[in-house]
Amino acid sequence: QVQLVESGGGLVQAGGSLRLSCAASGRTFSNFAMGWFRQAPGKEREFVATISRSGGSTSYADSVKGRFTISRDNAKNTVYLQMNTLKPEDTAVYYCATTRVLGYSTDYNQYSYWGQGTRVTVSS
Repeated sequence: QVQLVESGGGLVQAGGSLRLSCAASGRTFSNFAMGWFRQAPGKEREFVATISRSGGSTSYADSVKGRFTISRDNAKNTVYLQMNTLKPEDTAVYYCATTRVLGYSTDYNQYSYWGQGTRVTVSS
């Protein structure tokens, strides 16, 4: 079993930045590729970014590419999402999750463990 705890969300004006963190329990963090997803009010959960077990491969949704950066520190059992040039449409609850698929995955159905989420609100 893996426990994930997200932090770093909050209220920010358009154009600002936030850094989200996701801390995982246990000593098997490096066995999992990680993903960030978000869910806006009235909308379905959508893919944001993913990173492979070693951190060598990443993938991003087109809507955040060039603005967001996913990274991980396996020694600290933590994955990060650096969000720059935030837009009002980035407003959502952000979730981190783990998957044991080889490489990485953009499909939320392939993720087994999820954090409770952290809310990001971007004002205009």
